[in-house]
Amino acid sequence: MAARPRDEAGPPDKSRPQRLQKILAEAGVASRRAAEALITEGRVSVNGRTARLGDSAVPSRDTVALDGTELRAERLEYWLVHKPRGVLTTASDPHGRRTVLDLVPESAARLFPVGRLDRDTEGLVLLTNDGALAHHLLHPSFGGEREYRVTVRGRVPAAKLRRLAEGILLDDVLTAPARVGAARYDPASETTRFALTLIEGRKRQIRRALTALGHPVTRLLRVRMGTLRLGRLEIGSARRLDAREQRLLRASTEAPSGGRK
Repeated sequence: MAARPRDEAGPPDKSRPQRLQKILAEAGVASRRAAEALITEGRVSVNGRTARLGDSAVPSRDTVALDGTELRAERLEYWLVHKPRGVLTTASDPHGRRTVLDLVPESAARLFPVGRLDRDTEGLVLLTNDGALAHHLLHPSFGGEREYRVTVRGRVPAAKLRRLAEGILLDDVLTAPARVGAARYDPASETTRFALTLIEGRKRQIRRALTALGHPVTRLLRVRMGTLRLGRLEIGSARRLDAREQRLLRASTEAPSGGRK
């Protein structure tokens, strides 16, 4: 399905001041340029006061109105998608390549991916328009775990798996300790498979670490992100988070932790 244009910058945090042009655009009233004209014409107010060009408002606190009618904030939505290989984890692509937003229905709200998976990595991606929650999930202090199913070339000795668990030197900085599950070697494909759980996430960290160990990744699948699990969601499919999943996700952002993937 065709993707709608969506802001690349990420989900807005509605607890922080935003320019009125942005608020009007996100409410679907007008483009940002057209919104400037509405403000200049005196048709926009904030808390009952006629707004001027350059004014800002806090969406979660202030009342923004157009011609006296209050603008309603978009309903918060939370979607879990199973990203296929080759699909980009971004809100839009200037080259027209397929993105994770192409996996959700056109009727969904203005969504943004929380974090990224590289183009060749598959699995769980969270999409939302809840900027405050996304900010918490991506903050370095969050410490949310990310669990992957990893397939690499060759038979991986136990000593190398221990090195992976203890930390690998990348760009002269040691990666954080990780949990490595039991490895299974498949002689038919000459590959080794194992589970890997991280609380840290550098760019292409898993692929770079395993290449450094001499076992390039042939498949990488994210199956868990904090309290969220991919489960049996089919590749290329999307579904809304249920009430329990939303509750657990919000609770996880309030729990004290250190470090993150």
